Amino acid sequence: MKNILITGGAGFIGSNLALRLIDMGYPVRVLDNLSSQIHGDDPSKDSPLYRSIDGRADFVRGCVTSRETLTAAMEGQHVIVHLAAETGTGQSMTEIEHYCNVNIQATALLLDILTNEEHQVEKVVVASSRAIYGEGKYSSPEFGPVYPDHRDYEQMARGDFEVKYPGSSELTLMPTDEDSRIHPSSIYGITKQVQEQLVLVGCAAAGIAGVALRYQNVYGPGQSLTNPYTGILSIFSTLILEGKDIDIFEDGTESRDFVYIDDVVDATVAAIEKSEANNKVFNVGTGVAVSVLDAVKLLLEQYEQKVGYQISGNFRLGDIRHNYADTSRLQEELGLKPQIDFPTGLHRFAEWVKGLS
Repeated sequence: MKNILITGGAGFIGSNLALRLIDMGYPVRVLDNLSSQIHGDDPSKDSPLYRSIDGRADFVRGCVTSRETLTAAMEGQHVIVHLAAETGTGQSMTEIEHYCNVNIQATALLLDILTNEEHQVEKVVVASSRAIYGEGKYSSPEFGPVYPDHRDYEQMARGDFEVKYPGSSELTLMPTDEDSRIHPSSIYGITKQVQEQLVLVGCAAAGIAGVALRYQNVYGPGQSLTNPYTGILSIFSTLILEGKDIDIFEDGTESRDFVYIDDVVDATVAAIEKSEANNKVFNVGTGVAVSVLDAVKLLLEQYEQKVGYQISGNFRLGDIRHNYADTSRLQEELGLKPQIDFPTGLHRFAEWVKGLS
């Protein structure tokens, strides 16, 4: 069995992936800095994610921005799954240098080691993001497929949240395929674009297989309920259980492709094991767009709480309006399609949350 290093392997996706691989018989090493934003001040007490892999994976505490730490963690490894990254879209718009250091510079460091030092690494799988697509793909009656630029402050301040394309009448949302235009609208999205391109180009030059997985909005049991950048389903769940009203941004019809953690792990395992994945990019999602308002209504049904919500018209620069994945390539080339639809996954997530109280 190949030795597998997961950077950021104590996080939500990483810990679930580590446990799956360990159950399959793979020797797994995890490198993680156990950020307090995710794991609390005392991970051994505060972080169920860390506790789930403690004693099962070979754990190295450290940061991917350290050459010494990264080199030591890579020793004897055959596959690297590079998940370590800062992930908050809103946070990225103010902590720009930090996001670039962790997401871009650390990836460059990893590739520099792979290029210039001896190692046994044969493949690198990098976690990319749907954020690199920016506002995604639309159909224009006048121009056919188009890729609108990101929305500006003046437009959204007027309460006009739909994307526009010059010279076009009303646009129709289309699934975004891997050949779509890359034009991120946030610093986070830019860092993920660069991270993906670094891996694919750098690995090819070094004679190593590279794979990029463009994850959509990942959710499921185990996701942090305290990290404000972990995802809206966790944020809304916490508010509901605390009896607080929910503030829905924009007009509530903005949509996301919510993909369940088990489907994400399935795709990542396939990227590790299958040579058909080598040197390619894959969307990892459900191919179904769910509006934020519909997600809130489903959550309220699951928790059976009398909590109100208001559509405030607030907005955040860098957020996209809509985007859902075309998953044809994942199905055709790796033989995978999502197994968990949103209502089923949301029920499982809510049951897990309720079990915590």
